[in-house]
Amino acid sequence: MKSIKKSTCRSIATGAAGRNQATASESAYFKFMLGVIERLQQMGQTRTAEAYRSALSSFQQFLGGKDVSLHAINSDLMLLYEAYLKQRGVSRNSSSFYMRILRATYNRAVENQLTDNRLPFKHVYTGIDKTVKRALPLKAVKKIKHLDLSAKPALDFARDMFLFAFYTRGMSFIDMAYLKKNDLRHGILTYRRRKTGQTICIKWEKCMQEIIDKYPVSRQSPYLLPILTCPDESRNQYRNMLSRTNQHLKEVALSADLPIPLTLYVARHSWASIAQSKHIPLSVISKGLGHDSEQTTQIYLASLDRSVIDKANKMILNDL
Repeated sequence: MKSIKKSTCRSIATGAAGRNQATASESAYFKFMLGVIERLQQMGQTRTAEAYRSALSSFQQFLGGKDVSLHAINSDLMLLYEAYLKQRGVSRNSSSFYMRILRATYNRAVENQLTDNRLPFKHVYTGIDKTVKRALPLKAVKKIKHLDLSAKPALDFARDMFLFAFYTRGMSFIDMAYLKKNDLRHGILTYRRRKTGQTICIKWEKCMQEIIDKYPVSRQSPYLLPILTCPDESRNQYRNMLSRTNQHLKEVALSADLPIPLTLYVARHSWASIAQSKHIPLSVISKGLGHDSEQTTQIYLASLDRSVIDKANKMILNDL
């Protein structure tokens, strides 16, 4: 694999050497992709920019950090990259994720007439495999809730963040992190999903308040939960806390003898799965999760009373 890769990189370098310096600079793949990332940042699409940066970093490692011409991106190179990812233990879905981002970047360069479309991604996998089940039954969530983790504060905190996500209908960790104290007014928690921009309203319940009381934040902090402490470094803090919390949840899963790996995202899947098991209408579940991708569903949901969703959530929380 290494000898093939070195040989390919040498041929790429030889081909690039034949072009004038200005043209090579204009058509350098890494440079072009960095420009795409910069534009995403300027448009406020931070999470998408981070995904592109992650894919770029992986591709740079594969090529030893040396930039390549857009004209050198071909089917053979991408097949080698796919084999490289597999050799490093990268999952099929993660490999496909990187490929789709690199393909989107390449297609943008084609649109800008910086290269001809050689269909370099024609033979690599860019689909999405079905993932393993990530939802827990109600009895498993109960087991997590009643674990005695008082002697392990880090695990205790991770467990409580998982429960808070579950209590709030599968709220994402990034939305939890950026919740402000003034988002909670008159018994209603209102926030805007960072992923979709959709406004979500949740009836405040006793179990939610118990977690807030357990982890009080300073008066100076604008945040509701003690996830972020320094607004200037919030993005790095969020990423670090997400990583640590998910790592600690793996230990929580062992303590609870759970059948699947535990992450914060499991809370979202579990809430939806448990709601479905209680015969709560799909339309109510979709609204509760903040989904907005199905146009026909949204036409119906536009007139749905929030109290219906709050009642559905109350039914689930009462059984814990």
